[in-house]
Amino acid sequence: MKRLYVLMIFFFAQGQFFAQEQVKISLEDVLIRVQESNTSIKLSEQDAKMAKYDYRFSNSIYLPQIAVSHTGMATTNPLMAFGSKLNQEVLTQADFNPALLNDPDEIKNYATVVSVQQPLINLDGFYQRKAAKTTMEAKELQAMRTRDYLDFEAQKAYGQLQLAHRAVAVLQKAYEAANANLNMAQNSYDQGLLQKADLLEVKVRVTEVSDQLKTARSNVQNASDYLAFLMNEQGNVVYEPSEELVPDNLDENMHVSLENRADVKAMDLVSEAYKANMRADNMTFLPRLNAFASYEMYDDQIFQADAKGYIVGASLSWDVFKGSQRFAKAGKSKTNYEKAKQEYEQYVAKSTMELQRTKRMVEDAQSRLQTSKLAMEQSEESLRIRTNRFGEGLEKTTDLLMAEATYAEKQLAYYQTIFEYNQAQSLLTFLTKE
Repeated sequence: MKRLYVLMIFFFAQGQFFAQEQVKISLEDVLIRVQESNTSIKLSEQDAKMAKYDYRFSNSIYLPQIAVSHTGMATTNPLMAFGSKLNQEVLTQADFNPALLNDPDEIKNYATVVSVQQPLINLDGFYQRKAAKTTMEAKELQAMRTRDYLDFEAQKAYGQLQLAHRAVAVLQKAYEAANANLNMAQNSYDQGLLQKADLLEVKVRVTEVSDQLKTARSNVQNASDYLAFLMNEQGNVVYEPSEELVPDNLDENMHVSLENRADVKAMDLVSEAYKANMRADNMTFLPRLNAFASYEMYDDQIFQADAKGYIVGASLSWDVFKGSQRFAKAGKSKTNYEKAKQEYEQYVAKSTMELQRTKRMVEDAQSRLQTSKLAMEQSEESLRIRTNRFGEGLEKTTDLLMAEATYAEKQLAYYQTIFEYNQAQSLLTFLTKE
């Protein structure tokens, strides 16, 4: 008795612990928290930001580059000394003395230079900018699709939580029923109306249901852990859904063009980016035109500017032949473009197949729903009849245990079918969301 009392206290304390740790949560709250805090969403947005900065980096093909420098030096190098005096505009007739030209005194020179470089025609840069812009748009669409996917995943996780709690409720009732049957069997055995083998069979059934109940509670914890992971929340919390597991209503008007779906459009844009890169590599065979200018100030004193001058010009450059580098790079970029096109076509074909398969999944789950419900109701009625007959000694123990196990099995199967039906609909919504 003392041992039994200790076990009762232990299980009661464990029940209180779970009750204290349970937190009710709705599907709407889950969806909001996932969208606000999920790490995968944040990572996809960071990828989109990096692509945006890559696009901004390509502004360099239009905007000038401006630099300012101030340089100081002292030299006795004949050429540098003569040039420094010339830049400072202090050259005199005496400086042409060969002795001074060949062996000058130390000259100090301070130069302040403001230089500007302005790209004019760089055709490869134009296409590189287009590729960067297309990549940025693709990353933004991928981030949108990640949000859509996490919506679907959150709904699936919430459904798993609902199913796990439902399984606990079903098995808890099955456990109570098995214990009630054990009490009746024990009374019948004590009165000599039941064999020991039948009593042991009932005890085995109680143990089996107890093990199943323990597994179901573990599944509740597992579902709660995954839900917390999706919401990026810490702590050992057992979530309890505030909404019952019931069949969702199907939107019959789900018509979509796959080409308008975010992930498919992103794949198309990736292909366009490769195309732009291919054209950019082909444009490297053409010359480039750039303008340049500089304003220069010289003096023999720091931060002074007694002598000034400027340079303005344009540069037309053409790399006629650089080994086989450009040919190889152009060939590789063309291959990448062809590969991207094939990947896009494959992705559309696969997405179409998945969409058709999901539609059939919804129809199949819908047809199984009513069947599983009827099977559950029939097994419930059968268990009720056999329980009454067993209490009157008119039913075999094995038949009662089989009816009890069948009812629990049909209940779990019914709720599993609801879960599969709801998940099929969620997947269909995800696959048809533009």
